[in-house]
Amino acid sequence: MSAVDVSLLQEVHTLYCSHHGWLVNWLKRRLGCIHNANDLAQDTFLRVIDKSTMFTHVNEPRAFLSTIAHGLMVDHIRRKELEQAYLQAIAHLPQRLISSPEERLVFIEALMHIDRLFVGLKPNVRRVFLLSRLEGMTYPEISIKLGVSLRTVESHMAEALRHILTKSR
Repeated sequence: MSAVDVSLLQEVHTLYCSHHGWLVNWLKRRLGCIHNANDLAQDTFLRVIDKSTMFTHVNEPRAFLSTIAHGLMVDHIRRKELEQAYLQAIAHLPQRLISSPEERLVFIEALMHIDRLFVGLKPNVRRVFLLSRLEGMTYPEISIKLGVSLRTVESHMAEALRHILTKSR
């Protein structure tokens, strides 16, 4: 291990020792659950370790940590919302059609990936994309349903595909 690696690990260790308790409390106030706060605090420091080569010294450690934790918290909340929507969608199905917990996990992960691809996409562009790809509607049908021109539908689809392609790289 090089001197630089040791120095970075020491800095992360110092950051952890000095601010872990504060971060857990910060997260607990926002999430209302100490268990989730502890999990996300750990995830925050794992993210710091993963990106430790990107910083040499943090001037505002709490701002740095809270920025990372906030992003993780948003992902956590989104995941919970997706899980709830999925569980509500399958609640009416017969037990034999409900997937195993492992399959559910894979499905939720896939939904999270798709959700991340849509971040930053304008609502009307996202709606055109979903009507086309999920509902199987043709561009003329979408045009009529939304009351927009066929050219607008084509433009929105092109924008959605560019956005998704860029995000998936």
